[in-house]
Amino acid sequence: MSSNVFSIRSRIFMVAVVLLLCLSAALAVFLHDYAQRAADRAFDRLLAASALSIAGAVQIEDNQVTMELPFAALAMLSGNERVFYTVRNAQGKLITGYDDLDRDLPLANSADATFYDAHYRNDDVRISTVGRLASFNQQAAWVTVRVAETRGAREALAEEILNRSVLPLLIMVAVALGLLWFGVTHALAPLKLIENELRYRKPDDLHALASPVPREVRRLVDALNGFMLRLQGMLNSLNNLVADTAHQVRTPLASLRAQSEVALEETNPEKMRERLTRIHLNACRASQLVNQLLMDATITHRMESRRNDMVGIAEIVNETRQRIGPLDLQRLRIAIAPEVRRARVWGDRVALREMLRNLVDNALRYAPAGVVEIQVDKLPGNRLGLTVADRGPGIASEESERVLERFGRGSAAEAMPGSGLGLSIVKSVVEAHTGTLTLRNRGGGGLLVCVTLPISMPASMERAGASVSLVCAVVLMALAGLVLPGRAPAQGTGAPSDTITRYPADHGGTTLTIAGSTDTILFAPLALAFQKSHPDVELVYHELGTRQLYEQTVANALPQADVLISSAVDLQIKLANDGYALRHVSEYGHRLPSWAVWRSEVFGFTFEPIVLVYNLNRFSEETVPRSRQALLSLLEHEPVDMRGRIGTYDIAVSSVGHLLAVQDATLSSNFWGLANAFGQVEIQLEANTVDILDKIESGQLYLGYNVLGSYAMARQAAGHALGIVVPQDYVLVLSRAALIARSTAHPQLAAMFLDWLLSPEGQKVAANQAGLGAITATNTEKGYPSGPFMLSQSIVQPIALTPALLVGLDQQRHSRFLKNWKRLVTDTPDRSLMTGR
Repeated sequence: MSSNVFSIRSRIFMVAVVLLLCLSAALAVFLHDYAQRAADRAFDRLLAASALSIAGAVQIEDNQVTMELPFAALAMLSGNERVFYTVRNAQGKLITGYDDLDRDLPLANSADATFYDAHYRNDDVRISTVGRLASFNQQAAWVTVRVAETRGAREALAEEILNRSVLPLLIMVAVALGLLWFGVTHALAPLKLIENELRYRKPDDLHALASPVPREVRRLVDALNGFMLRLQGMLNSLNNLVADTAHQVRTPLASLRAQSEVALEETNPEKMRERLTRIHLNACRASQLVNQLLMDATITHRMESRRNDMVGIAEIVNETRQRIGPLDLQRLRIAIAPEVRRARVWGDRVALREMLRNLVDNALRYAPAGVVEIQVDKLPGNRLGLTVADRGPGIASEESERVLERFGRGSAAEAMPGSGLGLSIVKSVVEAHTGTLTLRNRGGGGLLVCVTLPISMPASMERAGASVSLVCAVVLMALAGLVLPGRAPAQGTGAPSDTITRYPADHGGTTLTIAGSTDTILFAPLALAFQKSHPDVELVYHELGTRQLYEQTVANALPQADVLISSAVDLQIKLANDGYALRHVSEYGHRLPSWAVWRSEVFGFTFEPIVLVYNLNRFSEETVPRSRQALLSLLEHEPVDMRGRIGTYDIAVSSVGHLLAVQDATLSSNFWGLANAFGQVEIQLEANTVDILDKIESGQLYLGYNVLGSYAMARQAAGHALGIVVPQDYVLVLSRAALIARSTAHPQLAAMFLDWLLSPEGQKVAANQAGLGAITATNTEKGYPSGPFMLSQSIVQPIALTPALLVGLDQQRHSRFLKNWKRLVTDTPDRSLMTGR
């Protein structure tokens, strides 16, 4: 029985939880879609602006489409996503960019931005397309510009919007559930009142509940009150039965006792027989009385129990006839109209039968010599009439009400044996069946009893009611069931080199291959220190020029390489952007400045300022120029003395030299003026840092411009006569970049080496033994490492690892930049930095 016990509050709460969760899920889906669309709208504007910026740079020269990629075109994008672009002429021929980006997309025919989703280089991208109308040969045609960006930042923004939206939703759901629990508890409080009222009642107290209750519980209370009323009625009937029996049977029993006592004393056989006859008559009367009392109680109980069914009226008449004795049956006349022979009434079969039997018994008893007629007719209003007529003494009009009461008898029946319950039973049955009962005397004597009953209770209504109940039950059941050493190294110049050095493990083990542009002598301290911590790892270092490193990686000519290291950070960014790097979330990544890491794929691990290096015999601390403007002024005022005495990188050969020149052109408004001055004094262009430093030390050059400070400081620290100046206007800082090659066969080992480079131990070796500077020994106020060179008041300009570096590598922009440089600085034939890409 306990298994059927349940809590209404818990069920309501469970249903509410399910409904709230469903609503929350639907709302979360809506919020996810809204967040995605909001993020797309925001990033699409930037993507379209980038494409429009590129389109604005499209020009016609010699009837050919040319375009110098603006720095802002890529810098305005998120900075943490891979970026691709393409520019095509009206015939679809590539002008610049990625040729395979849009092979399946139509050319632009409007200046309006259109957007496409695509999968490119193993990543989902969003592409913005705009058209630029160009006029040449007296004709106009559309130039197509496309810019694509990976969707990571979009997804991150959408997730942030969703999270910021869902959190309040979850809080609201939790609060709603709490309030719901409180509200349900409070709402069910009236049930507790009803419980208390019923619990402490006396057993015989069946009066109606009077506690105030809400409308939702009123029907339950009304049902309880109705039940108690019926129970009270049954108890009253029982009490009445007991009382009536005690009262009515006492007299016959007393008479029987007295007569039996007299009979016991009687000796005369005739008188003895007379006494026994009286005893028998009284016993029959007592038996009839008890039978009538029991039948009255039975009928009352059945009427209150409402054991109804469809009952044929002809069946009732026939059953009554079968219960009459043979002699009385001869006096019975039955007439049933044809239209009601199959008529049925909604009622209790037993009660209806006893009703008719009582009427017939009364008629036979009070009209012993006459015929008793039973007639059934069809009446208006879909009713039938049942009439029982006799030729007895009838009932006086003033007694017609009294004879219908319990134990009520008419004056004409005083001499006849009876209990006075027959007609009261008839009346109870008729009223329970919504019928009528009429008594009237017949002309010529006798009594006519007419009973009208409704023909059939609508069965369709009953079935409909049952169906509604069934549906309600099913709904309730359904609701109830609910419920993330040597000379300073020459590095960074792009000079071709191809040296392989092995650092064998002590006891053999896994081999880690590193391809890099860092000089082997410089890399050795890093390799040896790493092996000291990991003696079971064999290191193979493949030294290459920066351009070689890039080109061989793209050509898949370095299949064994696990880690790529280069000072040409723009080429490293391009490798990662084009899908040649693996993502790695380093445990030391949070120690890096934000500009020194990109997409957890490219990591800067050194801090190398770009400085001016001078000959100590030519300049002193007081006379050396300490800014670019001071250098320009020196070249303009002493052009003869400075002719052929200034040196810098040949940007047509040196990848690092090109990178630094592009950065200067971006930051300084005097760059091209300084370049022009370089040309006027016949600046010496060198392929690497070593040649520049050697010539400065020997006196062939007086000053070197844009030299890697790490090499100059290392040579100065070794006792070489060199002076170093950190420019006071601004100082460029380069952070040598490392990445894990996508083709690596040992990604975990590569990640281990990368983590070691960024660890305090690796950074200590990079700063001291290698002399490259530590990226993580930061000054918390300025956000960059502190050191002796920072004693100046320079504005530090780190070369940030972002897709904006790709602008300098654009074929057309690089070609135009190199052409302008050579026009101003030298007549050296063009040698493209990106040849073979």
